[in-house]
Amino acid sequence: MRVELPQLLWYGNTTLSIDLPDDWDVEICGMRGAARPPLSIEQMQQAILNPLDAPRIRDLARGKKTAVIVFDDMTRPTRTYELAPIVLKELAAAGLDEDNITFVCALGTHGALTQHELRKKLGPAILEKYRVFNHNCYEHCVEVGTTSYGTRVQINREVMEADVKIGIGCVTAHAQTGFSGGGKLLLPGVAHIDSISHYHLEVNAQAPQTTGLGKHENNILRLNIEEAAAMVGLDFKIDVLFNDRGATTAVFAGNLAAVHARAVELAKEVYDTHPRPQNRQLVIANAFAKANEMPIAVGVGMMSLTDYTGTLVVIANSPEGQVVHYLLGRFGRNYGGRQYPVSTIPSSIDLIIMAAYRDKTFCDWFSNPHVVTWTRDWPETLEILKNKFKTKARAAVIPNATMQYYRR
Repeated sequence: MRVELPQLLWYGNTTLSIDLPDDWDVEICGMRGAARPPLSIEQMQQAILNPLDAPRIRDLARGKKTAVIVFDDMTRPTRTYELAPIVLKELAAAGLDEDNITFVCALGTHGALTQHELRKKLGPAILEKYRVFNHNCYEHCVEVGTTSYGTRVQINREVMEADVKIGIGCVTAHAQTGFSGGGKLLLPGVAHIDSISHYHLEVNAQAPQTTGLGKHENNILRLNIEEAAAMVGLDFKIDVLFNDRGATTAVFAGNLAAVHARAVELAKEVYDTHPRPQNRQLVIANAFAKANEMPIAVGVGMMSLTDYTGTLVVIANSPEGQVVHYLLGRFGRNYGGRQYPVSTIPSSIDLIIMAAYRDKTFCDWFSNPHVVTWTRDWPETLEILKNKFKTKARAAVIPNATMQYYRR
């Protein structure tokens, strides 16, 4: 049988065809919202101009002198170039001058975006007219308070000094906070490394059972983020959802808390995996939306194997490689960021990573990348699988393994 998979989100958004033996028991486990139709620019504009529990941007900004627009980076599918022009028109209607509006990329502890990447994310016109800055998690952050969980919240100075603060981000399933979006654009997005480290390590350690993929209610990380976001005082938030090609299919805009609640409510349905793959010998997990953070697909794929045992193929077509991660990444032969290594590949998992663009550090989030079998294309991968599974294989294919989750 032939399976069509999305690939190269920021590089043409093309399709990868993979063939599997007809006598294998293959289950295609997509997300429920895979076929949701994209919104038009007019529909996005209507959502932004009719906000939830908040005034319009032009009303918020009237009489103010400066504004900042915080946006997510290339590890997120958000097509900021569709949304930002709507926001800018509203700011112009409020009387703000172009020179007093800045953009800040919410990198968290990811590496800085190049101008080429920023053009993909924002469009070339914005880079020509507006100052666009990468967040620096090591410098130029100001303290705004301490959460009840003990996180000293230090936030990007450019963000905190703006009279009007606007955020543009997205909601997908998330391996720690349950779902992304909301105040996550601020912590860890534009926070200091010390705040980010405390949130990931010390706060998580207080109640690790509450965190995880798709876990939203009572998630200690989410609750900590919400406290931090309230201290920052974001004036207006936009969160979007996607279909299986990364196209925008829903826009929620307005008050941060109201927007995130509504977005997560829909996300639980949109990103739910159906049918849920269980007890498979072989799982093929496509790291489409966040191919540059392909370890997410490793975790999602492992959950579908019988007792975390079997063969997992992760398709990670990422020309830019894996994102530089100052918290999780490796920065020498045997050392890395404060949370390195994030995990170890279990000995019960035969992990194959198919990466057309590969480098020696592609799998460095893990403590034992040497156990990975590497392939460059599907024919090479299939040959290995045919030799391994001499008889009929029970297989599952997860088309968007960095966006999907399993409803509990």
